[in-house]
Amino acid sequence: MSHTESKNINKLIAITGTVLALILLLLYMQGSFVSKVSPGVSATAQDISTTSVLTSQVVKQQVDDIVTWPGTVKSRTVANIAPKMTARIIDIKVHASDKVKQGDVLVQLDERDIVAKEQAASAVLAGATAQSNRAKADRERIEGLYAKEAATRENLDGRVAQDKTAQAQVTQANSALNEVRSQHADAVLRAPFDGVILKRFKEPGDMGLPGVPVLALQAPQGLRLEADVPTGCAGRYTIAMPVTVRIDALGQTVTAYIDEISPDVDTQTRTQLIKVTLPAMKNLQAGYFGWLEQACAQHEALLIPKSAVQHIGQLEAVKVLAEGHFSLRHIRTAKTFGEQIEVISGLTQGEVVVTHPQQAQ
Repeated sequence: MSHTESKNINKLIAITGTVLALILLLLYMQGSFVSKVSPGVSATAQDISTTSVLTSQVVKQQVDDIVTWPGTVKSRTVANIAPKMTARIIDIKVHASDKVKQGDVLVQLDERDIVAKEQAASAVLAGATAQSNRAKADRERIEGLYAKEAATRENLDGRVAQDKTAQAQVTQANSALNEVRSQHADAVLRAPFDGVILKRFKEPGDMGLPGVPVLALQAPQGLRLEADVPTGCAGRYTIAMPVTVRIDALGQTVTAYIDEISPDVDTQTRTQLIKVTLPAMKNLQAGYFGWLEQACAQHEALLIPKSAVQHIGQLEAVKVLAEGHFSLRHIRTAKTFGEQIEVISGLTQGEVVVTHPQQAQ
Protein backbone atom coordinates (compact mmCIF):
# COMPACT_ATOMS: atom_id res chain seq x y z
CA MET A 1 0.00 0.00 0.00
CA SER A 2 1.37 3.33 -0.99
CA HIS A 3 1.83 6.17 1.45
CA THR A 4 -0.94 8.20 -0.23
CA GLU A 5 -3.51 5.38 0.09
CA SER A 6 -2.64 4.88 3.75
CA LYS A 7 -3.13 8.57 4.39
CA ASN A 8 -6.58 8.56 2.75
CA ILE A 9 -7.73 5.54 4.79
CA ASN A 10 -6.67 7.21 8.04
CA LYS A 11 -8.59 10.35 7.06
CA LEU A 12 -11.75 8.29 6.29
CA ILE A 13 -11.52 6.51 9.66
CA ALA A 14 -11.20 9.86 11.42
CA ILE A 15 -14.26 11.27 9.65
CA THR A 16 -16.30 8.13 10.41
CA GLY A 17 -15.32 8.31 14.09
CA THR A 18 -16.36 11.96 14.28
CA VAL A 19 -19.79 11.23 12.75
CA LEU A 20 -20.35 8.31 15.15
CA ALA A 21 -19.44 10.52 18.10
CA LEU A 22 -21.94 13.17 17.00
CA ILE A 23 -24.71 10.54 16.60
CA LEU A 24 -24.05 9.15 20.08
CA LEU A 25 -24.12 12.68 21.54
CA LEU A 26 -27.48 13.42 19.93
CA LEU A 27 -28.93 10.12 21.19
CA TYR A 28 -27.76 10.91 24.71
CA MET A 29 -29.29 14.37 24.61
CA GLN A 30 -32.62 12.83 23.56
CA GLY A 31 -32.53 10.51 26.58
CA SER A 32 -32.08 7.32 24.61
CA PHE A 33 -29.80 5.89 27.33
CA VAL A 34 -32.19 6.84 30.21
CA SER A 35 -35.10 4.59 31.30
CA LYS A 36 -38.55 6.21 30.49
CA VAL A 37 -42.12 5.97 31.85
CA SER A 38 -44.26 3.86 29.57
CA PRO A 39 -46.93 5.88 27.71
CA GLY A 40 -50.50 6.01 29.10
CA VAL A 41 -52.53 8.13 31.51
CA SER A 42 -50.92 11.41 32.55
CA ALA A 43 -48.77 11.00 35.67
CA THR A 44 -50.13 14.15 37.30
CA ALA A 45 -52.22 12.28 39.89
CA GLN A 46 -51.33 13.12 43.46
CA ASP A 47 -52.32 11.67 46.82
CA ILE A 48 -54.52 14.04 48.79
CA SER A 49 -56.65 13.91 51.89
CA THR A 50 -60.28 13.85 50.85
CA THR A 51 -61.13 15.95 53.87
CA SER A 52 -58.84 18.78 52.77
CA VAL A 53 -60.83 19.78 49.67
CA LEU A 54 -64.45 20.51 48.78
CA THR A 55 -65.93 18.14 46.23
CA SER A 56 -69.16 17.66 44.33
CA GLN A 57 -70.65 14.77 42.41
CA VAL A 58 -71.54 15.02 38.73
CA VAL A 59 -75.35 14.86 38.63
CA LYS A 60 -77.83 14.36 35.80
CA GLN A 61 -81.14 16.20 35.91
CA GLN A 62 -83.80 17.86 33.76
CA VAL A 63 -83.05 21.51 32.94
CA ASP A 64 -85.01 24.15 31.06
CA ASP A 65 -84.02 25.09 27.53
CA ILE A 66 -84.13 28.89 27.82
CA VAL A 67 -84.78 30.72 24.56
CA THR A 68 -85.20 34.44 23.97
CA TRP A 69 -87.60 36.26 21.68
CA PRO A 70 -86.89 39.84 20.51
CA GLY A 71 -89.49 42.50 21.24
CA THR A 72 -90.10 46.23 21.32
CA VAL A 73 -91.16 48.40 24.25
CA LYS A 74 -94.45 50.13 23.44
CA SER A 75 -96.98 52.23 25.31
CA ARG A 76 -100.29 50.77 26.40
CA THR A 77 -102.01 54.08 25.53
CA VAL A 78 -101.52 55.41 21.98
CA ALA A 79 -103.75 58.13 20.49
CA ASN A 80 -103.96 59.00 16.80
CA ILE A 81 -104.34 62.77 16.41
CA ALA A 82 -106.60 63.39 13.41
CA PRO A 83 -108.73 66.37 12.20
CA LYS A 84 -112.52 66.33 12.21
CA MET A 85 -112.78 68.27 8.95
CA THR A 86 -111.12 68.58 5.58
CA ALA A 87 -108.54 71.38 5.63
CA ARG A 88 -104.97 71.98 4.56
CA ILE A 89 -102.31 71.56 7.26
CA ILE A 90 -100.64 74.93 7.92
CA ASP A 91 -98.19 73.90 10.66
CA ILE A 92 -97.14 70.87 12.72
CA LYS A 93 -95.39 72.06 15.85
CA VAL A 94 -93.88 68.77 17.06
CA HIS A 95 -91.64 65.97 15.85
CA ALA A 96 -91.20 62.33 16.81
CA SER A 97 -89.89 61.83 20.39
CA ASP A 98 -90.99 65.35 21.48
CA LYS A 99 -92.61 65.47 24.92
CA VAL A 100 -95.90 67.39 25.18
CA LYS A 101 -98.34 68.42 27.90
CA GLN A 102 -102.10 68.07 27.84
CA GLY A 103 -103.61 70.97 25.89
CA ASP A 104 -100.47 71.84 23.94
CA VAL A 105 -101.10 72.89 20.32
CA LEU A 106 -99.84 70.15 17.99
CA VAL A 107 -101.30 70.97 14.56
CA GLN A 108 -102.74 74.13 12.98
CA LEU A 109 -105.19 73.71 10.09
CA ASP A 110 -106.13 76.31 7.48
CA GLU A 111 -109.07 78.41 8.82
CA ARG A 112 -109.85 80.46 5.70
CA ASP A 113 -112.78 78.26 4.68
CA ILE A 114 -114.13 78.43 8.22
CA VAL A 115 -113.87 82.23 8.26
CA ALA A 116 -115.73 82.46 4.94
CA LYS A 117 -118.44 80.12 6.20
CA GLU A 118 -118.74 82.15 9.39
CA GLN A 119 -119.17 85.38 7.47
CA ALA A 120 -121.84 83.79 5.29
CA ALA A 121 -123.65 82.37 8.32
CA SER A 122 -123.50 85.76 10.05
CA ALA A 123 -125.09 87.39 7.02
CA VAL A 124 -127.88 84.80 6.95
CA LEU A 125 -128.51 85.38 10.66
CA ALA A 126 -128.63 89.13 10.17
CA GLY A 127 -131.17 88.76 7.34
CA ALA A 128 -133.28 86.35 9.36
CA THR A 129 -133.19 88.68 12.34
CA ALA A 130 -134.33 91.60 10.23
CA GLN A 131 -137.19 89.54 8.80
CA SER A 132 -138.13 88.42 12.28
CA ASN A 133 -138.20 91.98 13.60
CA ARG A 134 -140.40 93.09 10.71
CA ALA A 135 -142.75 90.14 11.19
CA LYS A 136 -142.99 90.90 14.89
CA ALA A 137 -143.82 94.54 14.22
CA ASP A 138 -146.48 93.55 11.68
CA ARG A 139 -148.05 91.15 14.12
CA GLU A 140 -148.16 93.75 16.87
CA ARG A 141 -149.74 96.28 14.48
CA ILE A 142 -152.43 93.84 13.37
CA GLU A 143 -153.12 92.86 16.96
CA GLY A 144 -153.81 96.54 17.72
CA LEU A 145 -156.14 96.87 14.79
CA TYR A 146 -157.90 93.63 15.62
CA ALA A 147 -158.50 94.89 19.14
CA LYS A 148 -160.25 97.94 17.62
CA GLU A 149 -162.11 95.65 15.24
CA ALA A 150 -160.28 97.28 12.33
CA ALA A 151 -158.71 93.98 11.17
CA THR A 152 -160.12 90.55 10.59
CA ARG A 153 -159.17 87.40 12.47
CA GLU A 154 -157.75 86.02 9.27
CA ASN A 155 -155.30 88.94 8.99
CA LEU A 156 -154.20 88.45 12.60
CA ASP A 157 -153.61 84.70 12.17
CA GLY A 158 -151.54 85.34 9.05
CA ARG A 159 -149.28 87.84 10.82
CA VAL A 160 -148.82 85.52 13.81
CA ALA A 161 -147.80 82.67 11.50
CA GLN A 162 -145.31 84.91 9.67
CA ASP A 163 -143.82 86.00 13.00
CA LYS A 164 -143.33 82.42 14.17
CA THR A 165 -141.76 81.43 10.85
CA ALA A 166 -139.34 84.35 11.06
CA GLN A 167 -138.39 83.43 14.61
CA ALA A 168 -137.71 79.83 13.53
CA GLN A 169 -135.48 81.08 10.74
CA VAL A 170 -133.52 83.17 13.25
CA THR A 171 -133.04 80.13 15.48
CA GLN A 172 -131.89 78.03 12.53
CA ALA A 173 -129.43 80.69 11.33
CA ASN A 174 -128.07 81.14 14.83
CA SER A 175 -127.45 77.38 15.17
CA ALA A 176 -125.65 77.32 11.81
CA LEU A 177 -123.43 80.21 12.91
CA ASN A 178 -122.58 78.48 16.22
CA GLU A 179 -121.72 75.30 14.34
CA VAL A 180 -119.34 77.18 12.06
CA ARG A 181 -117.78 78.96 15.03
CA SER A 182 -117.18 75.64 16.78
CA GLN A 183 -115.04 74.59 13.83
CA HIS A 184 -112.50 77.22 14.84
CA ALA A 185 -111.57 74.92 17.74
CA ASP A 186 -111.37 71.95 15.35
CA ALA A 187 -108.81 73.84 13.27
CA VAL A 188 -106.35 73.49 16.18
CA LEU A 189 -105.38 69.96 17.22
CA ARG A 190 -104.26 69.74 20.86
CA ALA A 191 -102.67 67.01 22.98
CA PRO A 192 -105.36 65.03 24.84
CA PHE A 193 -102.90 63.97 27.57
CA ASP A 194 -99.25 64.27 28.63
CA GLY A 195 -97.11 62.09 26.41
CA VAL A 196 -94.44 61.62 23.78
CA ILE A 197 -94.92 61.99 20.02
CA LEU A 198 -94.50 58.50 18.59
CA LYS A 199 -94.79 59.21 14.87
CA ARG A 200 -95.54 62.00 12.42
CA PHE A 201 -97.62 60.90 9.44
CA LYS A 202 -98.17 64.25 7.64
CA GLU A 203 -96.21 67.38 6.78
CA PRO A 204 -97.26 71.04 6.48
CA GLY A 205 -98.99 71.57 3.15
CA ASP A 206 -100.62 68.13 3.15
CA MET A 207 -104.40 67.91 3.14
CA GLY A 208 -105.90 66.95 6.49
CA LEU A 209 -108.83 64.56 6.19
CA PRO A 210 -111.38 63.55 8.82
CA GLY A 211 -110.19 60.49 10.76
CA VAL A 212 -106.81 60.28 8.99
CA PRO A 213 -104.00 60.55 11.61
CA VAL A 214 -101.51 63.38 11.46
CA LEU A 215 -99.61 62.35 14.61
CA ALA A 216 -99.43 59.40 17.01
CA LEU A 217 -99.13 60.28 20.69
CA GLN A 218 -98.27 57.76 23.39
CA ALA A 219 -98.44 57.96 27.16
CA PRO A 220 -95.09 57.35 28.92
CA GLN A 221 -96.78 55.30 31.65
CA GLY A 222 -97.95 51.72 31.24
CA LEU A 223 -95.14 50.48 29.00
CA ARG A 224 -95.23 46.94 27.62
CA LEU A 225 -92.86 44.65 25.75
CA GLU A 226 -94.47 43.23 22.63
CA ALA A 227 -92.84 40.14 21.11
CA ASP A 228 -93.79 37.65 18.38
CA VAL A 229 -93.44 34.13 19.80
CA PRO A 230 -93.70 30.88 17.79
CA THR A 231 -97.08 29.26 18.33
CA GLY A 232 -95.61 26.13 19.94
CA CYS A 233 -94.00 28.21 22.68
CA ALA A 234 -96.76 30.82 22.90
CA GLY A 235 -99.12 28.06 23.99
CA ARG A 236 -97.15 27.75 27.23
CA TYR A 237 -98.03 31.32 28.26
CA THR A 238 -101.07 32.29 30.33
CA ILE A 239 -102.45 35.69 31.34
CA ALA A 240 -100.74 37.12 34.47
CA MET A 241 -97.94 34.54 34.19
CA PRO A 242 -94.55 35.87 35.45
CA VAL A 243 -91.78 36.00 32.82
CA THR A 244 -88.25 37.32 32.55
CA VAL A 245 -87.54 40.37 30.38
CA ARG A 246 -84.11 41.78 29.53
CA ILE A 247 -83.64 45.39 28.36
CA ASP A 248 -80.15 45.66 26.87
CA ALA A 249 -80.16 49.48 26.65
CA LEU A 250 -80.53 49.69 30.44
CA GLY A 251 -78.54 46.56 31.24
CA GLN A 252 -81.43 45.30 33.37
CA THR A 253 -83.29 42.00 33.70
CA VAL A 254 -86.68 42.18 35.42
CA THR A 255 -89.70 40.04 36.21
CA ALA A 256 -92.77 41.08 34.24
CA TYR A 257 -96.26 39.67 33.73
CA ILE A 258 -98.18 38.52 30.65
CA ASP A 259 -100.88 41.09 29.90
CA GLU A 260 -102.29 39.96 26.57
CA ILE A 261 -101.97 36.97 24.23
CA SER A 262 -103.17 37.52 20.69
CA PRO A 263 -105.35 34.63 19.47
CA ASP A 264 -104.39 35.39 15.85
CA VAL A 265 -101.53 33.41 14.30
CA ASP A 266 -99.36 35.04 11.63
CA THR A 267 -99.70 32.73 8.64
CA GLN A 268 -96.20 33.51 7.36
CA THR A 269 -94.13 33.39 10.57
CA ARG A 270 -96.43 31.09 12.58
CA THR A 271 -96.11 33.39 15.58
CA GLN A 272 -98.48 35.01 18.07
CA LEU A 273 -98.13 38.48 19.59
CA ILE A 274 -97.42 38.42 23.32
CA LYS A 275 -97.73 41.64 25.35
CA VAL A 276 -95.93 41.84 28.70
CA THR A 277 -96.59 44.58 31.27
CA LEU A 278 -93.25 46.03 32.43
CA PRO A 279 -92.55 47.32 35.95
CA ALA A 280 -91.46 50.92 36.49
CA MET A 281 -87.87 51.23 35.28
CA LYS A 282 -85.81 54.41 35.36
CA ASN A 283 -85.04 55.82 31.88
CA LEU A 284 -87.17 53.17 30.16
CA GLN A 285 -88.70 54.56 26.96
CA ALA A 286 -91.03 53.33 24.29
CA GLY A 287 -89.07 52.10 21.28
CA TYR A 288 -86.37 50.35 23.30
CA PHE A 289 -85.36 46.84 22.21
CA GLY A 290 -85.87 43.99 24.67
CA TRP A 291 -85.80 40.21 25.04
CA LEU A 292 -88.53 37.93 26.35
CA GLU A 293 -86.89 34.88 27.95
CA GLN A 294 -88.78 31.59 28.08
CA ALA A 295 -88.24 27.94 28.98
CA CYS A 296 -89.78 26.37 25.89
CA ALA A 297 -88.57 22.77 26.49
CA GLN A 298 -86.36 20.60 28.75
CA HIS A 299 -83.45 18.17 28.37
CA GLU A 300 -81.24 16.00 30.58
CA ALA A 301 -77.93 17.60 31.46
CA LEU A 302 -74.79 16.70 33.44
CA LEU A 303 -74.21 19.45 35.99
CA ILE A 304 -71.28 20.47 38.15
CA PRO A 305 -70.61 23.63 40.18
CA LYS A 306 -69.21 26.50 38.14
CA SER A 307 -66.42 26.84 40.73
CA ALA A 308 -65.05 23.43 39.70
CA VAL A 309 -64.09 24.61 36.22
CA GLN A 310 -60.56 25.86 35.55
CA HIS A 311 -59.74 27.88 32.46
CA ILE A 312 -56.35 27.10 30.94
CA GLY A 313 -56.04 29.42 27.98
CA GLN A 314 -58.91 28.48 25.69
CA LEU A 315 -59.36 25.10 27.41
CA GLU A 316 -61.61 24.07 30.28
CA ALA A 317 -60.60 21.46 32.85
CA VAL A 318 -61.62 19.99 36.19
CA LYS A 319 -59.83 17.98 38.84
CA VAL A 320 -61.46 14.57 39.18
CA LEU A 321 -61.14 12.74 42.50
CA ALA A 322 -60.98 8.93 42.49
CA GLU A 323 -59.59 6.48 45.11
CA GLY A 324 -57.79 9.21 47.02
CA HIS A 325 -56.14 10.61 43.90
CA PHE A 326 -57.08 13.47 41.64
CA SER A 327 -56.17 14.10 38.04
CA LEU A 328 -56.69 16.97 35.66
CA ARG A 329 -59.24 16.30 32.92
CA HIS A 330 -60.25 18.46 29.98
CA ILE A 331 -64.00 19.05 29.53
CA ARG A 332 -66.43 21.06 27.43
CA THR A 333 -69.23 23.06 28.98
CA ALA A 334 -72.43 24.69 27.73
CA LYS A 335 -75.05 26.84 29.47
CA THR A 336 -75.06 27.85 33.10
CA PHE A 337 -78.01 27.30 35.44
CA GLY A 338 -77.55 29.48 38.49
CA GLU A 339 -74.39 28.27 40.24
CA GLN A 340 -74.17 25.14 38.11
CA ILE A 341 -72.89 24.60 34.60
CA GLU A 342 -73.72 21.93 32.03
CA VAL A 343 -70.93 19.57 30.93
CA ILE A 344 -71.30 18.18 27.41
CA SER A 345 -68.12 16.06 27.29
CA GLY A 346 -65.31 14.81 29.54
CA LEU A 347 -67.31 13.61 32.57
CA THR A 348 -69.88 10.96 33.42
CA GLN A 349 -72.65 10.84 35.97
CA GLY A 350 -71.46 10.01 39.51
CA GLU A 351 -67.85 11.13 39.14
CA VAL A 352 -66.50 13.46 41.82
CA VAL A 353 -64.86 16.78 41.01
CA VAL A 354 -63.01 19.26 43.21
CA THR A 355 -65.16 22.38 43.49
CA HIS A 356 -62.28 24.67 44.51
CA PRO A 357 -59.29 23.31 42.58
CA GLN A 358 -56.83 25.70 44.23
CA GLN A 359 -57.30 23.79 47.51
CA ALA A 360 -55.93 20.67 45.88
CA GLN A 361 -52.69 22.23 44.68
